[in-house]
Amino acid sequence: MTTTTPSGVRGGQADKGAAPGSGAPMTHRQIMEALSGLLLGMFVAILSSTIVSNALPEIIHDLHGSQSSYTWVVTASLLAMTASTPLWGKLSDLFSKKLLVQISLVIYVAGSAAAGLSQNTGMLIACRAIQGIGVGGLSALAQIVMAAMISPRERGRYSGYLGATFAVATVGGPLLGGVITDTSWLGWRWCFYVGVPFAVLALIVLQKTLKLPVVKRDVKVDWAGAFFITAAVTLLLVWVTRAGSDYAWISGTTFAMVGGAVVLAAIFLFVESRAAEPIIPLRLFRNKTIALASLASLFVGVSMFVGTVFFSQYFQLARGKTPTMSGVLTIPMIGGLFISSTVSGQIITKTGRWKVWLVSGGLLLTAGLGLLGTMRYDTPYWHLAIYMALMGLGIGMMMQNLVLATQNQVAPQDLGAASSVVTFFRSLGGAVGVSALGAVLATRVTDYVKDGLMALGPKGAALAAQGSGGDIPKPSALPEPIRSVIEGAYGHGVGDVFLYAAPCALIAFIVTLFIKEVALKSRVATGETAGAAAKAEEPARQAG
Repeated sequence: MTTTTPSGVRGGQADKGAAPGSGAPMTHRQIMEALSGLLLGMFVAILSSTIVSNALPEIIHDLHGSQSSYTWVVTASLLAMTASTPLWGKLSDLFSKKLLVQISLVIYVAGSAAAGLSQNTGMLIACRAIQGIGVGGLSALAQIVMAAMISPRERGRYSGYLGATFAVATVGGPLLGGVITDTSWLGWRWCFYVGVPFAVLALIVLQKTLKLPVVKRDVKVDWAGAFFITAAVTLLLVWVTRAGSDYAWISGTTFAMVGGAVVLAAIFLFVESRAAEPIIPLRLFRNKTIALASLASLFVGVSMFVGTVFFSQYFQLARGKTPTMSGVLTIPMIGGLFISSTVSGQIITKTGRWKVWLVSGGLLLTAGLGLLGTMRYDTPYWHLAIYMALMGLGIGMMMQNLVLATQNQVAPQDLGAASSVVTFFRSLGGAVGVSALGAVLATRVTDYVKDGLMALGPKGAALAAQGSGGDIPKPSALPEPIRSVIEGAYGHGVGDVFLYAAPCALIAFIVTLFIKEVALKSRVATGETAGAAAKAEEPARQAG
């Protein structure tokens, strides 16, 4: 049984003004008012992910962590975000989207406050996982709430605003994090505290501005599906992070962990095929557009998170820049993302054409990553600026439009699940990519450091034999010959990371070529039409 009531109803009277489900289209002003709190919440979520990027070398150094710890501080958040995204999406199909957004903000605030109190890398990683659950909710629900209010044809315009918010938070986060870290009377712990006031403000604004119909459905949540997909992804990431250091890539441990992940994934698929309300409805993948968009998102995720994670290490460890300057130097990438996401959104709304942006984005992203693969510690910055701009332009064209293409293909009752599927695969790609490429970076840097030390003669050979212990170094505290070796190793190692990421962008580009462009719908599918739409779709589904 499904019932729909507008949120914000008082005493039997609905709030004044057009709202989703009222039958009257919302004006631009009404939509922007409704989105204000949501965009602020998204700003907070992205800020939390990016503000620590330039502070991480300093954080891990202070907490005596290794490259593996560095990677897991990022991966823990991505893992929690990845695993929780489908659950948030399914819950949004069953309960109040507004309440879920507020709950995800509260979880984020709790994780952030605890992360600022971390005394070791283990505690920090755990708190980042809590943050990731909240960020997963905000990331998934932002797209879903927009889809509940705005037609696909108009959604491109507002997706551009979402992309712009992403860009501002992405460039503002590292800059703010760098300034906080470089300010002695603040310190890196304030990187986690600074987002809390914004999150509280977002809660207040959401309460006042966001009004959506509440769809109440008498069904059970697929907790078993959520458990098995989380277990499968976690085991896979643990293997990727530790392979090559704690055990060989080809070993009994590898076969056991990969085999376990495959078994857990198979159990998840079995559970989903039997669940009344699966967390990821497998029937969605019968739609070619959704299947291809999900696959493309997987590889876009790898490319997207590589830049935000490893640029900070490059500029600080290979070029000796401060955390603040490290953020400033990544502006070309963020500028490209900002421009392409906003411009493509506006043009898509006017023309209804979106595939050309996906294909162009894939081409630019591949080119940018391939060129970044050639960088070394002494590569002229203006070269890097061009490469980063190409990468940012490509991400901006692909990120939101893959979700838009998917949302345009589904019935109203599957909107949340379908949107979260694309977001899930993007986050999964990011988590696996950061883990795998982080492990690659650790191995490559170690090899390059040993080679560089051996080239220094007998003293260097002795240092190479001792090993570095795997800790993140602080180049400014090292004597000149050793410092040059470290800088060269990180410059070359991070270049290798981007080179390995380029084929992923190429695969995403090839996949988008096969996505069929379908005209964007001009009407909003609300909860009130869900039942009728489901009945209309059922004969076609049975015939298929």
